[in-house]
Amino acid sequence: MKDCTYPHAAPTAHLIRRVARSTAVLAILLSSALAGAQTGGGQKANKSEIQRGRYLVMIAGCNDCHTPGYAPKNGEVDEKLWLTGDALGWSGPWGTTYAANLRLLMADMSQQQWVKYARTMTPRPPMPWFNVRAMTDADLKAIYTYTRSLGRGGDPAPAFVPPGTKPGGPVVQFPG
Repeated sequence: MKDCTYPHAAPTAHLIRRVARSTAVLAILLSSALAGAQTGGGQKANKSEIQRGRYLVMIAGCNDCHTPGYAPKNGEVDEKLWLTGDALGWSGPWGTTYAANLRLLMADMSQQQWVKYARTMTPRPPMPWFNVRAMTDADLKAIYTYTRSLGRGGDPAPAFVPPGTKPGGPVVQFPG
């Protein structure tokens, strides 16, 4: 038997359920859209920072030493080899040093650790650490973001060879 006291009760309850369901669906769609917009914005910002880091690596000359064969090949080296260090030694009165594999170095550092490291390092020649220290935090963070985007690659650079010890491979000899 139909309730005569409230003839519109059933349609009203149905309408409330429809509105509630529509509101829930709308809320899900809006939250998904907002999440996508935030992710997209983050990806765009990250992509922009990666591009800036790549640019800085190129103009700062990081590849000249930290990428095998970069200078002799006029920069025509596959990007998958960038910043993997080099077995070409730099020999002088300090001994023989090798350009570090920056991809392996930064792989185990947070961005904050990298910035602190870049600000405090004093490696042996010919690394121009004073130029790295002159970079802004934003520059260092962009270089970090770019380098990390490349992933791990290559092997660790050869160990330092002290003065008076003959290195095992090719070297650039500095006067001294």
